[in-house]
Amino acid sequence: MTQVLQMMYSFVMRFLFAVSRLGLVGWVCAVSVSESAQSASEEASAIPLRHWAQRRDIQFGTAIDMEPLRRESDYRARAGMEFSMLTPANAMKMDALQPARGEFYWSDADELVNFAESHAQRVHGHTLVWHRQVPKWLETGTWSRDELLHLLREHIFTVVGRYRGRVQLWDVVNEALNDDGSRRPSFWQRGIGPDYIEKAFRWAHEADPTAILIYNDYNAEDLGVKSNAVYEMLRDLKAQGVPVHGVGFQMHVTVRQLPNVKDFQANLKRLADLGLELHVTELDVRIPLPATPESLSQQAKDYQKIFDAAMAFPQLRSFSLWGFTDRHSWIPHEFKGYGAGLIWDEHDQPKPAFSALQEALKGN
Repeated sequence: MTQVLQMMYSFVMRFLFAVSRLGLVGWVCAVSVSESAQSASEEASAIPLRHWAQRRDIQFGTAIDMEPLRRESDYRARAGMEFSMLTPANAMKMDALQPARGEFYWSDADELVNFAESHAQRVHGHTLVWHRQVPKWLETGTWSRDELLHLLREHIFTVVGRYRGRVQLWDVVNEALNDDGSRRPSFWQRGIGPDYIEKAFRWAHEADPTAILIYNDYNAEDLGVKSNAVYEMLRDLKAQGVPVHGVGFQMHVTVRQLPNVKDFQANLKRLADLGLELHVTELDVRIPLPATPESLSQQAKDYQKIFDAAMAFPQLRSFSLWGFTDRHSWIPHEFKGYGAGLIWDEHDQPKPAFSALQEALKGN
């Protein structure tokens, strides 16, 4: 199967190169109209999703788990072929990178960055500062504010500096707000205070002035108390000259329970009006199990609806899924009774959601 995917990728890339050089819009051959149409349809379906995203001037991405990337040839081939941007699901979180004080483990993160570069992909670094997956040595220690500032600065400079020019987009701060809009009483909030967010962005920018730096959160798509708090926080940071360049919408949603499109777009507009880039960072659409033909059809409509709503804004720079195959999804572990949230099924067959996203990316 891997050889087939690799051969397909090689063929598609040669085909696209020929199209770009020669301006071909179809095949001229002595076959019937019906045969030509069938051939064109098959060729179009073989073209990677990243190709259509590039034509829309956005990055189309996915989260990546390192174990299947290493061990499963089909997973590896599809990750390299279909997407233009990769997000490490865990490999760049603080506990993974710095399991002991001052001792950094780079193997997984380096492997992902090298893989992305070998497939002409960008990397979305996830995440520098989060309330979860803080290393045990750090979380259980006793630290002064100054010590924590030093440790956080050192971590950001070390990580961002190592991948300077190689990781193009960073989730600098992840999930700093509660659903009621208040500041989450996280390890960093308690130990440093609310200015840890400002400092993290400034340090990340100093470590790599070329990287796009974003704030990433969930349940902040619709108009409401949390999205208002996100807007106000980013507005204030921008007013202070803090180098925050964009906002990430995670969008882990349930089928048939999407944000109101009108409110979603109103929220996107006010953030774009601040001069911020817009990124959909972790999309999946979970379904009550077992999935049915009707629920899979609705899921496809939901994927397309979210994409079309976001794509209405030229400030949308990337659109990423939190994985691509149901065989490797966090949903069943996190949401009991739910699953089937991605665009390939557990047997790596494309679902209706795949076709819907393909058509949406093509602009149909």
